[in-house]
Amino acid sequence: MVFDKICMMSEDIQQTRRLIFDELSKIVDPEIGVSIMELELVDKVDINDNQVNVDLHLTSPFCPAVFGFKIAQDVRDNIYRIGSIEQVKVNVSNHFMAEAINKQVNESKLPEKDKAEEK
Repeated sequence: MVFDKICMMSEDIQQTRRLIFDELSKIVDPEIGVSIMELELVDKVDINDNQVNVDLHLTSPFCPAVFGFKIAQDVRDNIYRIGSIEQVKVNVSNHFMAEAINKQVNESKLPEKDKAEEK
């Protein structure tokens, strides 16, 4: 009985992980026009129940801040729209505006969830 519950939780986490990585693959660096996953900008994704933390870096420490804001906001918003996710925190590192990007993105208003997708 306990084993079945653990397996079910593992399957749920794997499904959530697939959905997260699908969403991350859709996000394109606006300056280069290539997926952030192809560019290997995502350093770490932690999933803890319905909370997700994403660590990422940008293409260079001085890439235009507007592109950094856009990428980080898209990461947060796209992952948050996944039905089971209730909280997303993005941590941009190795950029001259990282602190400002993290503060603005993580404190911004959450997007609406599509009611049809919520499970």
